[in-house]
Amino acid sequence: MDSYKILIVEDEVTIANSIKIYLTNQGFVTKIAKDGKEAISLNESWIPDLIIMDLMMPGISGEEAIMEIRKTSYTPIIILSAKSEDLDKIMGLNIGADDYMTKPFNPMELIARVNSNLRRFYSYGEKSNGEIRIGSITLNTLEKLVTLEGKKVNVTSLEYQILELLMTHPNQVFSIDEIYEKIWKEPAIDAKTVTVHIRRIREKIEVDPKHPQYLQVAWGLGYKFVSPERRT
Repeated sequence: MDSYKILIVEDEVTIANSIKIYLTNQGFVTKIAKDGKEAISLNESWIPDLIIMDLMMPGISGEEAIMEIRKTSYTPIIILSAKSEDLDKIMGLNIGADDYMTKPFNPMELIARVNSNLRRFYSYGEKSNGEIRIGSITLNTLEKLVTLEGKKVNVTSLEYQILELLMTHPNQVFSIDEIYEKIWKEPAIDAKTVTVHIRRIREKIEVDPKHPQYLQVAWGLGYKFVSPERRT
């Protein structure tokens, strides 16, 4: 890939143009969507490598756009919003975002977050080929596709990476800090976000998320992906 394509979804023209300049100066190819409807359309036609998403926009909001995009794509999404409460951040992760930044923002931090999310998503899966199959769950590391009993499961980029980490080491316990550091590629300064993603994964792959068959907790230790052929 020569240059990563970044979709900027922002209705404030000044902010959108500023972000575009910062990203262009770093060698990224960019397009701007002024609202959620245009973001959904460009995600399908232009196929960006990463999306920077505002939340408060006219018409289709950022939250609605993320949920719609997640029906067919797990392209990395960074929310960039004036909403700064912890509840807003947790909700953003719950609906499918991979990262969350608040306005006003530091341009260099935004660039760092963009690079970090791109690095996690597009390099992590290149370490292995083919399929990983555990029980009725299959992980295709070439297409970055998760299927349950042959049906596609729509997961976010971070959910995919957590699944790949755990499924390539079945029955091995990873602490929350270990999962954070391996996936986020940084010290575990906000490891509680791991539990949010684990819960979301369970809701998508488990028959009964409250009594998981695959993604199990090792109390006081962390999480493990359990193979039905080898219960521990």
